[in-house]
Amino acid sequence: MASLHERSATAVRTPLSQRRALLALGGGNAVEWYDWMVYGLLASSIGPQFFPATDGLSSTMSALAVFAVGFAARPLGAIVFGTLADRLGRRLVMLLSIGSMVLTTTVIALLPSHAVIGVWAGVILLACRILQGLSTGIEAPLNSAYIVEMAPEGRTARFGSIISIYVQVGIVAASLVCFLTSEAVGPEAMGDWGWRIPFVIGALGGLFFLWLRRSLPETLHTAADAADPDTAQKPRRTGEVWAEVAHHKLALLTIIFVVAAAQAINYTWTTGLPNLARSAYAEDPSTVFAVTTLSGVVVGALYPLVGRLADRKRISRTFVVTRLAVVPLVFVVLAYQGKGMTTFALVMLVGAPVLAFTMGLYNTVSATLMPASCRVTGVGLGYAVGVAGFGGTAPYVLLWLQDAGAGWAFPVYVAVLCLLSVLLYMLAFRRGSVRAGS
Repeated sequence: MASLHERSATAVRTPLSQRRALLALGGGNAVEWYDWMVYGLLASSIGPQFFPATDGLSSTMSALAVFAVGFAARPLGAIVFGTLADRLGRRLVMLLSIGSMVLTTTVIALLPSHAVIGVWAGVILLACRILQGLSTGIEAPLNSAYIVEMAPEGRTARFGSIISIYVQVGIVAASLVCFLTSEAVGPEAMGDWGWRIPFVIGALGGLFFLWLRRSLPETLHTAADAADPDTAQKPRRTGEVWAEVAHHKLALLTIIFVVAAAQAINYTWTTGLPNLARSAYAEDPSTVFAVTTLSGVVVGALYPLVGRLADRKRISRTFVVTRLAVVPLVFVVLAYQGKGMTTFALVMLVGAPVLAFTMGLYNTVSATLMPASCRVTGVGLGYAVGVAGFGGTAPYVLLWLQDAGAGWAFPVYVAVLCLLSVLLYMLAFRRGSVRAGS
């Protein structure tokens, strides 16, 4: 732990510089999540534009399939950019990540529909989502590693919860902008051209935080390295980084399921249920956006409490207890089996503490499972596999099971993921694989 906080003292010395670093780091993270979530929230509007079909549900499921494919690119992003971050530094990769998101979001905002350029519209959209998957594949694990390396002693979870708040700001902003845009232009125009407006806003916000991130300090090197350039750590070879990741196989497997359970819950509430309400049950789009936004605000308000609790009671103990506690709560999704905005609102709001306790800790927990020398690569790979395999597919699986009359199976599936994550984490903890304040 000493070397970790020596880095923090060198990179971020004062409360003011800590706040600036958190703003640049968290703001960029918020923009990435905003851009990513806007697509999911607008899938029912995007689908008919790029994947024409005989009914709205089929078009929406095609758009959500592209949403899931974007997640499949995350492991590659973790492999490529994670290795660069562990070899050359964190800051360079942060700039590449948000720069890629800005570019692809701009392309989606301006992309002609299927009616204009035919099948190429869907192909280009898919390519953009794959590139965004590469970018987001490294964003969260890189931020988690950076927070663990810059946080003062005893405040790791609290700093991690601040980043989670920024993530929630991005998610809530996506819902709020979609709601306001829908209210301003109307449902018909929203489906025709209004859906492009939230993407334009995201691209502009990304440009600002791309500029702001230029001031972030580097945390890869030790204090001694910074003081003496002649002995500064030289970039390691890629094979050396991956050999170290391979040595921590149990930690990698644990990260996969810690992330898988959290993201399956996350995308169920932030994407799956809203699209189920709009496509399958024909709920009013503006009201759905409003409820989704309110739920997101409640989640964000709970994050600081989660961080303080984890720092006070230990990260490991808080993670295990809260992850087990959310298992019965995921079954609340079974209450929403047909059209009814009141029921939808209740399910979304009951799910708020579920999201807060799962999303508020999982990034920090993941970062504590790998040593600093291969942290971004290991966490990035585990995060990407967990999200691609279980998080990005959750909305599609939810709608598919509901359409097949087996909606009861979905919360069982998520509950099993939660239990596996706890089992693996406890095993890793007993074998000494957990570090940094746990």
